[in-house]
Amino acid sequence: MTARSIRGTAAVALAGALALTAGACSNPGGSAAGSGGAKDSAVVGIAYEPETLSPLLGYGKDGNSKIFDGLLAFDGDMKLKPALAVGLPHISDGGLTYTYTLRKDVAFSDGARFTAKDVVFTYRTILDPKTNNPSRTELDALKSVESVGDDTVVFRLKYPYAPFAERTVLGIAPEHVAGKQDVNTGAFTTKPIGTGPYVLTGWSKGEKLSFEANPTHWAGAPEVKKFTMAIVKDDDVRATRLRSGDLDGAILPPNLAAGFKSDKAKKTYAAKTYDYRTVTLPTHNKVSGDVAVRRALDVAVDRQAMVDKILEGAGKPAYGPVPTDSEWFAKGTERRHDLDAAKKILDEAGWKPGADGVRVKDGVRAEFPLWYLSGDKLRQDHALAYASDAKKAGIDIKTQAGTWEVIEPRMKTDAVLAGGGSPGDPDFDQYLLLTSSLGGDGFNNMAWYDNKTVDKALVDGRQTNDPVKRRAAYDTVQRELVKNPGYTFLTHIDHLYVVNDDWDGLSTQTEPHDHGLASGPWWNVESWKPKGAAK
Repeated sequence: MTARSIRGTAAVALAGALALTAGACSNPGGSAAGSGGAKDSAVVGIAYEPETLSPLLGYGKDGNSKIFDGLLAFDGDMKLKPALAVGLPHISDGGLTYTYTLRKDVAFSDGARFTAKDVVFTYRTILDPKTNNPSRTELDALKSVESVGDDTVVFRLKYPYAPFAERTVLGIAPEHVAGKQDVNTGAFTTKPIGTGPYVLTGWSKGEKLSFEANPTHWAGAPEVKKFTMAIVKDDDVRATRLRSGDLDGAILPPNLAAGFKSDKAKKTYAAKTYDYRTVTLPTHNKVSGDVAVRRALDVAVDRQAMVDKILEGAGKPAYGPVPTDSEWFAKGTERRHDLDAAKKILDEAGWKPGADGVRVKDGVRAEFPLWYLSGDKLRQDHALAYASDAKKAGIDIKTQAGTWEVIEPRMKTDAVLAGGGSPGDPDFDQYLLLTSSLGGDGFNNMAWYDNKTVDKALVDGRQTNDPVKRRAAYDTVQRELVKNPGYTFLTHIDHLYVVNDDWDGLSTQTEPHDHGLASGPWWNVESWKPKGAAK
C-alpha cells in the first residue's frame, strides 16, 4: 500500500496527447475515428491526480506506470514477468542476494542508453533519508545495490524478504537527468523521462495528463498513439462526460455504471481488488481512542448492507486490509453485525446512554467527526451508513466533506473515511497501515494505531521466508485487530469501468486502491488493437 494510497491519491498511469481541443472534446478518439478509420487515441476519466510522476518519490512503485519500466512487471494474472531484466532474478545466499541481468536494447525517451547504473541510482536515491519517498520502509530489507558492468545488477538484503522481487517492478529513473536535480523539487517530478511505452507530453494540474506512444519502446510502439487521462474528481460529472462523448472510458461507482448497461456501444469491466474503505479511529481522540468504543463500532456496523445497498453487490465485507478471499485471510476473524453486542460492550465500559440517546462517560459525550473526500460518492455513502449504524449504538458521528488540504491537518484527532489496499504480499497492505512507528507519518498509519503485538508480528512477517512463520505472523495481526481495532474496515470494492467498445485486447488485473490510474482496462493500453484497423 502506498503512503498516499490510503487517502486515495496514488501513483498514476499515463496517456495521450497535448491539450484537448474543442474537436477532441466532441470526438475524443481523434481525427482517425472522425474520418471513419480506426481510432488511435483515447481519453479516459480518472478520479485522482498524482502528486508526482517521479518513481524516486513513490510514483509507480507497484509497477505499470507507463512512463517507466521496472526490472520486472506483472502480467494479467499478477505473475511476475521480465521487463528491463531479461528474466526473473537469480536468488542465492539463502535468499539474501538477487541478481538481475538487464536488456541491452533499451533507451530512455531522450535517446540515452539505459544501463545498470540507472538501476543503482534509482534504488540508492530512494533509500537516501533526504528523499521524500513515503514508502521507503517497503525497501527496508535492502542492504546494498551494485552494478557489475552495464548489464548486471546485484541486490543484497539484510534479511530474507520474501516479496523482494515484487518490489523490483518499480520504475527506473535516468541518472543523467534526475541525478542532476533536486530529487524532491526538480523538474523531473513533473516532466519525467523514462523507458516506458508512453511519454508525457503535458500535465495540466487538476485537468488532465497527456501522453504519446513511445515510438522506440523496446517492446514495440503502441497502436494507441495518444492517451489522455482527464482528472474528474466528481463521480456524477465523470458519468455525464462519458455519456456526452467527452470521454472514451471512466471509472464509476456501481450505481452510475449501471446506467450504461443498455448502451451497446460501451462495455463494462469489473476488476477484483484489494481496495478497501475504512474508518480511521484516532488514538488521540477521547472517544475513538477508547478500545471499547472501537470494539463496539466493529460489530455495530452492518457491512453486508453496505455491500448490498451502496456497492450493489460489487464487493464484499471487509474485516481488515486482507480480503476474505485471499489466501492470507485469517479465517474466524469475520465480525458479525450485532447491535446488542455493541451496546453491551459500551455498557460494560461505562458508556451510558444520555437523555438524548448519545452515550456519556466521565462527562465525555460519545461523539466525534468523520471526514470524507468531497465529490467521492462512495466515501460519502459509506460515511453516512457508518454514522447511521453508530447512532443506533449510542455513538454520534458527525459526517463532514472536505478536500485533503482540509482533512489532513485534522487526522490526528478526527476520523476519516479512508481507502487503501495493495495486492500481492501481506506485508504490502499491512506494514504501512499498522506499524506504530509510522503513526502520524503523512498518510501512513492515519489512526496512530499502537499495538506492540502487531508491531512484532509485522516485523516477524517481513523478516522470514518461511511460509509457515509468515502465515502465523499475519494471522496474529488480524486476530489482534479483532481485540483492538484501530480502524473499522467496511468493504472491499470491485472497481467498475465503462469504456467505448472501440478496441480489442482490454482486460483487468487484480487491482490496488490506486485505481483508475495505472489500473483499469488501460493497465495494458500499450497492447490495445483498434477495431477497424487494417489487418
